[in-house]
Amino acid sequence: MSVIPVHLGAARDASHDVVLGRGVLAELPRLLRERCPAHRYAVVTDSRVATLYGDRVLGLLREAGLAADVFTFPAGEWNKVRETWGAVCDQLVDAGIGRDGAIVALGGGVAGDLAGFAAATLHRGIPYVQVPTTVLAMVDAAVGGKVGLDLPAGKNLVGAFHPPRLVLADIETLTTLPRNQIAAGCAEAIKHGVVADAEYAGAVGHAAAACLARSPAALEPLVERSIRIKAEIVAADTLESGRRQILNFGHTVGHALEACGGFSLLHGEAIAIGMAVEASLAEAAGLAVPGTRARLLALLRPYDLPSTVPPVFDADDLLKAMRNDKKARAGVVRFALPHTIGTMAHSDDGAWTVEVESARIREAIEANR
Repeated sequence: MSVIPVHLGAARDASHDVVLGRGVLAELPRLLRERCPAHRYAVVTDSRVATLYGDRVLGLLREAGLAADVFTFPAGEWNKVRETWGAVCDQLVDAGIGRDGAIVALGGGVAGDLAGFAAATLHRGIPYVQVPTTVLAMVDAAVGGKVGLDLPAGKNLVGAFHPPRLVLADIETLTTLPRNQIAAGCAEAIKHGVVADAEYAGAVGHAAAACLARSPAALEPLVERSIRIKAEIVAADTLESGRRQILNFGHTVGHALEACGGFSLLHGEAIAIGMAVEASLAEAAGLAVPGTRARLLALLRPYDLPSTVPPVFDADDLLKAMRNDKKARAGVVRFALPHTIGTMAHSDDGAWTVEVESARIREAIEANR
């Protein structure tokens, strides 16, 4: 078992630990008592994860003498919206979850975001813990304290910074994931390598066969290194005003693909395409070392991740979605772009994001069809 501290500033309860290992789910009741004591616990999860782990988690808590109930919502990214958040909050209030209660966010990134946003807003904020059950949630969504919802105009446009009291990541839960979900999560791991650690990026690529076979021995060190990379970056920039923006590599284009495609692409698939397009942007702008995109594609290929924009996506629609992105300023799209694998580029003013003209974005999209 590993314990990874995540420091998010001096505010009370802002910093927390990520407890990672095999079989650590059994430690949840003890850790809840220590890190997130509450009169009652609401386990919030989606309909798919509820069938896999809902009864097990509920049984663990009740056997330990903790008052707990499970609350579910329909699975799928398209349910990470205001209507579902409202319905979950209604369930919690109707069940009597008060300010002395706490939420256990159980599942992937959607469950973590939706349950976390419910925790951030219900009764003006109640504590919660993250129990991620996907690679994507473990390496990215559950770490860093950001929670949110999607709007028709784009991803994560409504949200809050509301750190959990604890993240509990049991590697054994990854053995029930479909192959494409493993690959999608590893796209975020590759991103961590691209933005901060070239050696790690290569290790993720070399581990593809074992990871896709759901080997805990391969997945555990991968997840741990990604968490440590993200924890180090967010600790230095809690509110995403500086270097933390490098974690958005691939996400400006990727989020637009998700929104325009009605979330037909998995998040990691969209980010893989986004990284390919944005690496092209970086090379065309002279910010990236020639061959950076080719090296990136070599990391994505063993996971069978997509790297080209499907023909059904119109470039103008994608550009419109990008202008609604949180990183846009005065209608100008900004990107976090690589200099080479392991190092990110700066703009002329020293910022970690770079303004790119619409014509160049369109050219990069078409070059990656």
